[in-house]
Amino acid sequence: MTTQMRLQLDARVVSKARRLAERAAAPVVELARTHTTTSVERAVLRLAGLSGADAEGIPWVNRLADAVRADVGLEHGVALPVYDALATGDHADLAALAQKAAAGGVRFRIPQGREAARAASAARRAVGGGITRIDRSRRERDRLVRRLGDPPKPWIYLIVATGDIHEDIPQAQAAARAGADVIAVIRSTGQSLLDYVPEGATREGFAGTYATQENFRLMRAALDEVSRELGRYIRLTNYASGLCMPEIATLAGLERLDMMLNDCMYGIIFRDINPQRTFIDQRFSRQIHARAGIIINTGEDNYLTTADAVDAAHTVVVSQLLNERFGLEAGLEDWQLGLGHAFEINPGLPEQFRLELAHAQLVRELFPNAPLKYMPPTKHMTGNVFFGYLLDAFFNLAGVLTGQEIILVGMMTEGIVTPFLSDRDLALENVRYVRDACAGLAEDFVPAPDGFIATRARQVLGESVELLERIAADGLFEAIADGTFGITRRPSDGGRGLDGVVARADGYLNPASELLEGTPA
Repeated sequence: MTTQMRLQLDARVVSKARRLAERAAAPVVELARTHTTTSVERAVLRLAGLSGADAEGIPWVNRLADAVRADVGLEHGVALPVYDALATGDHADLAALAQKAAAGGVRFRIPQGREAARAASAARRAVGGGITRIDRSRRERDRLVRRLGDPPKPWIYLIVATGDIHEDIPQAQAAARAGADVIAVIRSTGQSLLDYVPEGATREGFAGTYATQENFRLMRAALDEVSRELGRYIRLTNYASGLCMPEIATLAGLERLDMMLNDCMYGIIFRDINPQRTFIDQRFSRQIHARAGIIINTGEDNYLTTADAVDAAHTVVVSQLLNERFGLEAGLEDWQLGLGHAFEINPGLPEQFRLELAHAQLVRELFPNAPLKYMPPTKHMTGNVFFGYLLDAFFNLAGVLTGQEIILVGMMTEGIVTPFLSDRDLALENVRYVRDACAGLAEDFVPAPDGFIATRARQVLGESVELLERIAADGLFEAIADGTFGITRRPSDGGRGLDGVVARADGYLNPASELLEGTPA
């Protein structure tokens, strides 16, 4: 989108903010380049075609990666020892090898010389096949968008998640018929803490539906069906976060999901995932998303559920700048950066709406080519459904006025009950009315150069630069440990998943990373 610059931001200040974000990100990128994780290695096996699970529901990728790690570690990656074992043993395929390894019937080694070259060549062919499948999925999306048509922006984003994929499907199709352009399937509570991806279609999620490859396939097929019916392409979203972030990103690429929630710090702050594990997993995940043509959604809105939306406004901007830097470095393009922010200022605060407009317009102008994802009010929804409906209308108006491109549908029953279909219908009616009634109004929204909105935006940008200067000097891990984002302290050596972080040795091989490093930024 082409965004008119209305706030008269100082271009030198904006450039300085980006330079500082790059400096702050550099040590984290270096960590990710020189380390791997158990989930990255399992994602390599998934790209090579290994799927399925044992009788206990533990995926074969977990069993095989664990067996390799027990014998030779993961410092050289999983590909070399696995494809050496395939070449030297009596194993029909990866699945047979995984089953035998899980039973203790295989011993792995790090091959040398010609044997290493042979194993590496076989691994590259197998993993390349998985990347080719992702490429085909991307081309299929492009074909369907050309054939069926893209909905006009802003895209209306609606959440569906009953816990039962077979219940989710008719609800998602009904939402699309009522005007939703993007369907997000929330994951089951706690899935981000599982160090494995459940297998198959699931019907027993809690406050959400498990993210599995089969659930992805079923929902994508259902949305393709309703897309053909409606004559517009309906996008599908899920969550690439938690301890299996790289694997879920890989499955999303294989099954043609269109957006993935993939924030650089959400799992650290709100799920206590180890910071090192998160950033290493995140880089690989974003490389997959870049290759797959997936738009990421980031989670800055979550900071404002714990911190004050006025006092902490600059932390949102800092996180957005960091998410942008990490995303571009991993190969994402501007059109894939669905940076998040939210309408979360206390409605009882005088001039609340002007403050919201200042923040939203600032983000719009800082990231003119990004499809920003704007989140509705949640923190200050009181249970008064009439006021909640009005507040959501103001949120929708702010989104239209400031040219947001992805608008999540606000629910007047937020925090009271899981929305009924009737609640969703009313919420969709609200956003449709505001979008249509105020179409083009962004062209007329020109804040006074030295008025309240422009002055507030410049203040937040200045505070963002000051914070970035501190982070660039002291380190991002230290800032996270100090509670800078979302007021929650997370030390770099704490949280879940640190035991899955492995420093790469000389001779480390990851065929997927070799291919993905070439994805253009």
